Amino acid sequence: MLTAQWACRRCIKALAQPRNRQFLRLASTDAQTYLPPVLLSRARNIAAEHDKLVNAIKDEFDPKTAKRIGELSRVANALKEWDAAQSSISELTLLAQSHDDELRQLAKEELLTTNATIKSLATALSASLTPRDAFADLPCLLEVRPGPGGLEGRYFADAVFRMYKMYCSRQGLPTNVVKYETVDGGESAAGASSEAPIQEAILEILNPGSFARFRGEAGMHRVQRVPATETTGRTHTSAVAVWVLPSFPDDESDMPTEQSFTDPNSIFYVDPREVKEEKMRAGGAGGQHVNKTESAIRLRHEPTGITVSMQDSRSQHQNRQTAWKLLRARIGQKRREERDEKARSLRDSVLRKDQITRGNKIRTYNYSQDRCTDHRSGLDSHNLPNVLEGGDTLDKIMDSAKEWLLRQDIEALLAEEEAAAAAATAGETKGAKKGKR
Repeated sequence: MLTAQWACRRCIKALAQPRNRQFLRLASTDAQTYLPPVLLSRARNIAAEHDKLVNAIKDEFDPKTAKRIGELSRVANALKEWDAAQSSISELTLLAQSHDDELRQLAKEELLTTNATIKSLATALSASLTPRDAFADLPCLLEVRPGPGGLEGRYFADAVFRMYKMYCSRQGLPTNVVKYETVDGGESAAGASSEAPIQEAILEILNPGSFARFRGEAGMHRVQRVPATETTGRTHTSAVAVWVLPSFPDDESDMPTEQSFTDPNSIFYVDPREVKEEKMRAGGAGGQHVNKTESAIRLRHEPTGITVSMQDSRSQHQNRQTAWKLLRARIGQKRREERDEKARSLRDSVLRKDQITRGNKIRTYNYSQDRCTDHRSGLDSHNLPNVLEGGDTLDKIMDSAKEWLLRQDIEALLAEEEAAAAAATAGETKGAKKGKR
């Protein structure tokens, strides 16, 4: 009696379903196309450590071990999904060589589907290996300042500020206007937008994790449009600078130890002796109180020259507290950028060419073409009004920027791992030569 050929349960179930017969090309199963071996090796080492700790904690619970397991679980889970897909590919590849025509056809169809998901699984696994940003879980401060372009840049800065404010409102993200300072004597631009010429505006997005969500918005935003005051119809080009800084909680106990601003070893620590404080009378519109009471505060960090002034509140104490919060955020960001720059100098110069700095334009808003272009991801969107209203189109653009940043993080990780592997290989070779001598 002949034994029946084995078939997986998924194939048997699908055999009973009617389907259209068509020619199907057998997809490549070369997994290394999507996941470099050096990253896969690192993932397996992390997963092995994860499994070891899981077994250890079964006998005796330890908070530190549990925390470490949580940190490693992201990689371990992503690797399990990757291995499961690889196992399916191997199984389906064998079935695709079956003598049974119907089973062979079905296996090829399943193989195409599985291969379509392997790239996304490889990306997810690579992303899980990238270091998590120290500020990722914090709220953020979104600073908007006019760049080159004169008065038109100030008007567009207001448009950008309101764009993010409306976006947060649509997304249900709680916000707080920390600062909104207009130019003295400035008038609102004509038209439905009624833009005001702002000097600086700061929006605090209070939702935890906002820094990770908005960090891709930092950079120069360029606008090309005909100003309301232009009589000849000439298009002007101006720019707006956007900074995304972490917003530290008022209570230090809510912060992780490595982010403490009272620890002298932390990059977020600011020595009060290095800060010069000035009390001033607030200026601008606001009534008699503004001009008669010294409620405004200016802080200057002498070593870096970073200056913060705050006058939005009538309370001097509130202005001082807000000014210190903003000063810590700016100094912490500056120190982190300096630290990251040193790390980047060790990487491949190809990666540094694509680095986004505050001087690079990251996005263009072209009014005449009804277009918004993100220059990093290359995404073009022809629905500019929806973008400026903080609608779904802006959400898509922001997602494309986050995907671009993720690719950069993965490339940087790959460069570091390959450099480490090359150094290890060179050290082994050098040691072997010494041994022969």
